[in-house]
Amino acid sequence: MGFKNVSTIIEGRLFLGNLVAAASTRSQTERRITHILSVCLESIPAQDPHSGIVHMRIPVEDHNHADLLIWLPHACRFIDDALRSGGIVLVHGVHGLSRGAAVMAAYLMWSRRISPTEALDIVRRQREQIWPNAGFQEQLALFEMCRYQPSLNEGIYVRWHQNLERQIAGRSVGR
Repeated sequence: MGFKNVSTIIEGRLFLGNLVAAASTRSQTERRITHILSVCLESIPAQDPHSGIVHMRIPVEDHNHADLLIWLPHACRFIDDALRSGGIVLVHGVHGLSRGAAVMAAYLMWSRRISPTEALDIVRRQREQIWPNAGFQEQLALFEMCRYQPSLNEGIYVRWHQNLERQIAGRSVGR
């Protein structure tokens, strides 16, 4: 099976795709997309307020040390609010393999109270090429451990983030 630009996660309601799908007005029109969640730094036409699409950006790169965890509650609420209001959501990263897949798994975990493994299995059944990086996979486990509410005051998140900063500082010293 070749790589797809967009895959259906929940029939007619929730899609996971790549930057090409997010930039394609044709793709959005065909699927009646009303909301787009961009999990990347790249711009897309839908972020223009005049596009008619509700847009949210999570500005993270696809690196093991990128902090996606703190954004996951916001992403879950964005998706849930859109679906509850009758919207149709496209979640995307650049390739639709790591960042977007991790956010999609987080939403399924949050909404269905399932494990990271179960959530990733559901996403992978619909988009078999997904492979969230090791850092994002760890953050999905932490998301569950934080009871889906990581925050700057939550102990598990704080300890993980401090450890992450130490690791990054250690790499900088070694250069």
